[in-house]
Amino acid sequence: MHLLDFFKTLSWPAAVPLFLAENLLVMALALGFGYLLQAAFGRQRPLGPVHQAISRAEIRLVLVTLLINTAVTFVGFGLWRQGFITIGEGWSARIMLDFAVLFLGMDLLMYVFHYVIHQTVLYRWIHALHHEYPEPQPIDLFVLHPLETMGFGGLWLLLMAVYPANFLATVAYLTANVVFGVLGHSGVEPFPASWERHRLLRYLGSSGFHFQHHQDDRHNFGFYTSIWDRLFGTYAPGPPLRLPPAPAPPIAPA
Repeated sequence: MHLLDFFKTLSWPAAVPLFLAENLLVMALALGFGYLLQAAFGRQRPLGPVHQAISRAEIRLVLVTLLINTAVTFVGFGLWRQGFITIGEGWSARIMLDFAVLFLGMDLLMYVFHYVIHQTVLYRWIHALHHEYPEPQPIDLFVLHPLETMGFGGLWLLLMAVYPANFLATVAYLTANVVFGVLGHSGVEPFPASWERHRLLRYLGSSGFHFQHHQDDRHNFGFYTSIWDRLFGTYAPGPPLRLPPAPAPPIAPA
């Protein structure tokens, strides 16, 4: 695979600006996607107020998250170059299996990490910062305490070190990770209501699923699915859509 061949010859000094640019691009695409969702569904399917003002504190935290994500990428690159992380190359019949392992494995790891934070003093020290936004906007996906960002990055590197996944499956998972993160902080529900009754699709972590967690932090600790919350009794359905009130009927002339 040509991209992996490129990374095999990439010098350490050149890797830093490249990974910074990569993470900046991912962040820009994620925010663009989130605000596009608000523009498309903000009037028809809002979960809360959309188009809220962005504070300087949020911008500062987003920049810190960008730098930490870049550092996590660089550490992962180093672990791969040193042989602690193995990434499969080329097309393989295992691509779908690898994607499923990464998707469900990270969902479980983050569920446990997220749940433990909420049950300990770590909530007040670290995670309460993210819950200062009960009606999250797309930018709040990246508004995290630095230690929390490092924790999620560490879980990802741990799974990569334990499970040698295919490169294409890894890219697909990272794409899904960003998409679900944006959905959970978009403030709108683009998923059709019929998905809630579907045998399989109802287990996906919809926008309302994570929005409900910001409203009531005793439920919905999963990220991509509601599987673990349903299994461990922490599931709660998402909130109803906040549709604008219907206009009052015109008053007939006397």
